[in-house]
Amino acid sequence: MTLGIDLQGSFVDALTGLGLPAGAAKASWLPLPMTLILIAATVSIFVTVWLERKISAAAQQRIGPEFAGPLGVLQAAADGLKLLVKEDITPAKTDPWLFTLGPAIVVIPVFLSFLVVPFGQNMVITDLGVGIFLWIALSSVTPIGLLMAGYSSNNKYSLLGGLRAAAQSISYEIPLALAVLAVVMMSNSLSTVDIVNQQAGYGILGWNIWRQPIGFLIFWIAALAECERLPFDLPEAEEELVAGYQTEYSGMRFGLFYVGSYVNLVLSALLVAVLYLGGWELPVSIGAIASVIGVSESTPWLQIVAAAAGIFMTLAKAYLLVFIAILLRWTVPRVRIDQLLDLGWKFLLPIALVNLLVTAALKLTFPIAFGG
Repeated sequence: MTLGIDLQGSFVDALTGLGLPAGAAKASWLPLPMTLILIAATVSIFVTVWLERKISAAAQQRIGPEFAGPLGVLQAAADGLKLLVKEDITPAKTDPWLFTLGPAIVVIPVFLSFLVVPFGQNMVITDLGVGIFLWIALSSVTPIGLLMAGYSSNNKYSLLGGLRAAAQSISYEIPLALAVLAVVMMSNSLSTVDIVNQQAGYGILGWNIWRQPIGFLIFWIAALAECERLPFDLPEAEEELVAGYQTEYSGMRFGLFYVGSYVNLVLSALLVAVLYLGGWELPVSIGAIASVIGVSESTPWLQIVAAAAGIFMTLAKAYLLVFIAILLRWTVPRVRIDQLLDLGWKFLLPIALVNLLVTAALKLTFPIAFGG
């Protein structure tokens, strides 16, 4: 059953009712979702940076940011403002076009990926039938920007960082795609909304994490590597490469790498929540809640509460994963580049292939349990 509110339909109907032509009403809607995504992504950056600092401080028995706003919540905003006003330097021997395009090519695909992320029922900008394919395609563009940034900097440390980023991305995109393909196979759809709906109806027992535990682990490890989070931050390993592909950057162009890194982490956590943790689905089905309190599922106020609870659940699951990612940064040592590539090619890739084949076999054998 569809719960929630059709925001686009309600907005277009309201403008049409005021006498605006249908085409103009739909055109008026178009900039709103992207504006909301930009605002939501910006807020997510501030929240994640604040969490990173507070959790890392707790792990090291420190206080962390404390004075810029209550509990230091404005520290991330202050740092962003500092990057905006800092001098943006282009070194003399760089390739200026590639040097400028690199950060943009890193950030733009990450923001575009939010087009297919459902935050709740009817809370997705576009429910594409090939949404997962679009996200994988967009994620493949980011390493090109990193390689351009490293190559154009005319710095050996930057070049090594760009080459590492490209090698790391290629190594982990394949097992990540195979893990996602197993979920797609069970859902019979590449739509993120269909994948969440396929997990609905059984509460927490219907989530894909129980049917795809190996795929969940492969996806999470590969996603951390794609985000270049510790222990997989080899492209910008400070002890070895100064700052990798970021070494020659300053000002807002450096800030774009910073933004892309944190937005990509939040995006990856949201996709894990959508693919494996039921997305906006509650641990207990709405039907069960309605029967306990003695109301119908179609009750308007229950639909509104369910829609709000769904958005909260999606964000709660995502930020639980962000918390785990931050904790891993301070509890797991960085691997070497050869260990990183060995893990991707010699371990995750074969396991992802076997997981896909086993999923196909189980789908044919137990079609009801595995989405046949």
